Amino acid sequence: MKHGFKKLGVIVNTAKQNASSAVKELLYAAKKYGMQIFLEKSSADFLGEKNAIPFSKMLKVIDLLISIGGDGTVLRVARELNGKNIPILGINIGGLGFLTSVSEKEIRKSLLNLSRGEYRLSHRSVLNIVHKNKNTGVIKNYRALNDAVIGRESASRMLTLEVSVNRTVVTSYRCDGIIISTPTGSTGHSLSAGGPILPPETDVFVLTLICPHTLSWRPLVISDCNEIIVKAVSNAPQRLTIDGQVGDVVAEGDEIFFTRSPKGVSFVHMPDYSYFDVLRRKLNWSVSNSRV
Repeated sequence: MKHGFKKLGVIVNTAKQNASSAVKELLYAAKKYGMQIFLEKSSADFLGEKNAIPFSKMLKVIDLLISIGGDGTVLRVARELNGKNIPILGINIGGLGFLTSVSEKEIRKSLLNLSRGEYRLSHRSVLNIVHKNKNTGVIKNYRALNDAVIGRESASRMLTLEVSVNRTVVTSYRCDGIIISTPTGSTGHSLSAGGPILPPETDVFVLTLICPHTLSWRPLVISDCNEIIVKAVSNAPQRLTIDGQVGDVVAEGDEIFFTRSPKGVSFVHMPDYSYFDVLRRKLNWSVSNSRV
C-alpha cells in the first residue's frame, strides 16, 4: 500500500474566478484529514492567508504539490519543480483540463484518498531543450512537459528548418513552424496541427509541422532515446516557445537540441482515473450502446 500524503504545497492561479472557494475547500479538507498545508507566498497573499512560504522553501518540506487552476498552472508548476521528485495533483478550476484530474467538487473526497494512500502515480517524460546561438555562442537550457515550438514571429515570412536525428539530416521543411511534443503534450498544440494522440506512457516524441509548404508531409514519431536537432536555416524572424509560456528569439544558424530529460514529472490521480475516459470526455467522443 502507498503511503499517505501529509504535507501539501499549494500553488493557486489567483486569476481564476473560483480560486478562493477552491482553496477554502482544500484547507477544510486538509484539516479534517490531518494534513498540513503550505501556501506559496503570492497565493497566500492574494487569499489573505497567513501560512505563506516561499516556493524554494516549500519544496524542502512538502511531499505533494497541488496546482489549483488549469493546465497552464500545472505546466508552470512542473517547470518550476525543475526535476525535483515531488508529485503533482492538478485541481481544475479552469477550462479544458487535460493535466488537471480533480474538479473542485471532488476536493474533499480526493484528500481523503490521499491521506489513506489510495491514489495512482503517472510518470511523464520531459523534454530537455538546449538552444545554442550561432553568433554569440550563448547556450540556454529549458525543460518542457508539453512541447517546444519554433514558430515565425512575422506573418509574411515562411521558415526553413533543417531537422536531424542523431546528427543525421532528415530533411529541411518550409513551414510556419515545428512542434516537438512529448506524449503528455500530444493533446495540445500538436493535436491542433494534425499530430497524433500519444498515451502518456509512450516512450516517444512527435514532430508536427505548422502549415507545411508540402503535401507529402506527415507527423514523425520517433523513440525518445534519440536526439533531435532543429537548425534555423532562414533569416526570417522566429521564436522558440516552451510550453506556451517562456522562450527566446531564434536567429539564422541557431541550433536547438532536444533529448529526453533524465528527470521527469509524476502526477497523482485518484484510483478510478482513466486516461481514455479523459480523452472521451474532453474530445466529446461518443460511445455506442450496442453490444456484439
